[in-house]
Amino acid sequence: MEEKRSSLLHNISKVISDFFNPLVSLLIFFISMSIKEYSPKDSLLYFLPILLMVIVPVIIWLIWNVKTGRYTNMDVSNRIQRKTLYIFIAVCVIAYLIFNYIRNGYLDLVMLFILILLFALQISNLFIKSSMHTAFNVFTAALFFTLDWKTGLFWLGIAVLVGITRVILKRHTVKEVFMGAGIAFLVSFIYLYCNIQFQH
Repeated sequence: MEEKRSSLLHNISKVISDFFNPLVSLLIFFISMSIKEYSPKDSLLYFLPILLMVIVPVIIWLIWNVKTGRYTNMDVSNRIQRKTLYIFIAVCVIAYLIFNYIRNGYLDLVMLFILILLFALQISNLFIKSSMHTAFNVFTAALFFTLDWKTGLFWLGIAVLVGITRVILKRHTVKEVFMGAGIAFLVSFIYLYCNIQFQH
């Protein structure tokens, strides 16, 4: 009976962890923001470049590297393997930031802070394998907070849940989850401060 309960907990944790991976969480935010902030046409013009220049290439990169054996799994649990993932995502985000600046004449604050979070996690990765799942869900909570504080709090609850699942699945230690959350809280605080400043 205990084994069945343990197996059920493991399966539920896997579903939560897999669904609320960084790409899906950010995708949900971008779709929500596009619907709330823009007209259908402007929404497509804003979201499509992010989808084509960042999200789709990262998914293809992950699948290709797992299939060729360069990455152990889609989570990229191995700290050494993560280096190339961070670099690839950073290149995609930088390419988008340049494209958006040339096309619209401004720096996309959300994507800029995603890049900052990536760099912070990369630096942390040299010493400890910080939880990307936890970090990006904490940051997604901050992003949602700018749209609606209730959704932001709800997503913070999801981030806590995701952090717990990462420990249950033995993908991270408690220390690594706290490190990811701590980095994300710091980056999120700076992002929210900048967001308020730019609105005034």
